[in-house]
Amino acid sequence: MNQGLSQLGRQLQEIWKQLGLNQRISLALTAGVVLVGLLGLGYWSSRVDYSLLYGRLDESEAAKVIAALDDAKVPYQARSGGSIFVPGDKVHQLRMQLAGKGIPRGEGVGFEIFDKQNFGISDFVQRANYTRAIQGELARTIGQLDQIDSARVMIVLPENRLLLDNQKKPTASVFVRVKGNGQLPVSAVNSIRFLVANSVEGLQANNVSIVDNQGNVLSENQENDSIAGLSGNQLSARRNFEQYLTKKAEGMLDKVLGAGQAVVRVSADINWDTLTRYEEKFDPENQVVRSSVINDENTESATSTTSGAPGVSSNTSPDATNASPTASTSPINNRTKKKIANNQYEINRTVSSIMQSAGGLKRLSAAVFVAQKFEGAGATRKAIPRTPEEMLKLRRIVQTALGIQEVDSLRKDEIALEEMPFNDQPVVELAQQMEKQETRQYWFDLAQRMAFPALGLGLVALFWRSLKKARQEDLSLGIPMGEFSMNGNGNGHSNGHGNGNGHGQFTKEGGSAPAVMTVDVLNQLIRENPANMTHAVRSWLVRGKPAK
Repeated sequence: MNQGLSQLGRQLQEIWKQLGLNQRISLALTAGVVLVGLLGLGYWSSRVDYSLLYGRLDESEAAKVIAALDDAKVPYQARSGGSIFVPGDKVHQLRMQLAGKGIPRGEGVGFEIFDKQNFGISDFVQRANYTRAIQGELARTIGQLDQIDSARVMIVLPENRLLLDNQKKPTASVFVRVKGNGQLPVSAVNSIRFLVANSVEGLQANNVSIVDNQGNVLSENQENDSIAGLSGNQLSARRNFEQYLTKKAEGMLDKVLGAGQAVVRVSADINWDTLTRYEEKFDPENQVVRSSVINDENTESATSTTSGAPGVSSNTSPDATNASPTASTSPINNRTKKKIANNQYEINRTVSSIMQSAGGLKRLSAAVFVAQKFEGAGATRKAIPRTPEEMLKLRRIVQTALGIQEVDSLRKDEIALEEMPFNDQPVVELAQQMEKQETRQYWFDLAQRMAFPALGLGLVALFWRSLKKARQEDLSLGIPMGEFSMNGNGNGHSNGHGNGNGHGQFTKEGGSAPAVMTVDVLNQLIRENPANMTHAVRSWLVRGKPAK
């Protein structure tokens, strides 16, 4: 193998020595371009595309991020403005990993701003630093809530005035980033409002506004029991209820008809009146005995009457009296019976206390559009209307899902279901535009990926062509002078080599060649072998040494 390499090296040296100046320059330029192209291709293929991971970080947060990247052994670039760049294919992965570690927090500066003693600071800067410190501390505290990913607090403290009548009230705004793009509960919103209000002197909870990362105003500036605030809550509750019913019906129809084949709109009339009613009913026909008192008296007495001469009985003894024939006795019985009944009756009375809270459903109406069915494709595509039985089934399904009561109901609900052709032209145009854009992007990415390899192959082909051309010219330069001699068969046999200026040894039918190339000899050689003379003339022209 070493012998082959050494032989190849000698051949290349011989070829290089036999090349002219222009050929050497062209070959060197071609080799340089090929080398630069290959180096550029290698650099481009191995180059790391850096993308922004985090920007506008303070020094402490940037240091935490860099420490985490060093621990993970991820290459990064720290640039001005608190920006950190990492490889583009690792941006989302690193963000999720750092978010799991709570980096960066981004709460801002706190009361540590006063750790450094700055002499000669103005009162305005001092108050500004105090406001910044409160904002940072509140942001850190709010960020500790489970539902909050990060927070930012802005406080406006008006200047103190001598006249209290013109004194403005402080206000505050809080921006929160909710975890998982969820909805912050009302209890957490109220907690944030009172936390901020009690941390700033003179700030009231009604003057604290809270906005989440989706642009929703979580707390409204309103007085207690205000009509405007109540109307806003009512409108939000009605809209949420209608959206719930709409998604419920559309989700069911999408499973049956296909995605996008039905449109449902629901309108709900909600009673927001709060009613408290007391009822007391009397029923005189259905009387009941409340109390009954019965007094029953029975009296019985017996008396006797004696008759005789007046004054005699007083002068006689009892025995004599009983034996006296002139006296007689008659008994008398007295009986008395009395019954007294005292009944008290109570009239049947019903007392009812009925409290009707707000939010009752007064009326529900729904409108449903169903797309037509089609058969075939292209020019043979035609619409097929649904049968009345199918429409009735769809109507019953939607009616049952929404809880609509049309028959024997005081609400008088209503539902309308119609089959209509959908205008899908904008959707088709959008799909076509997206398809064209994807096709252009695909070819652009393919061209970008193939540009450098194609350039490298082109440079290699150009180098190979130049090398091949140099070899062909070398063949014309290396013709021995003996080839000019001809034998009987038209083939030359050389016994010497030319020196490039027309001198050399050659034989012709066993004779020796003249020492000097004359015009007669050239004419004879041209007549005998014109092909070899063509190569010889080309060799002389390239070398720039004409024959003498």
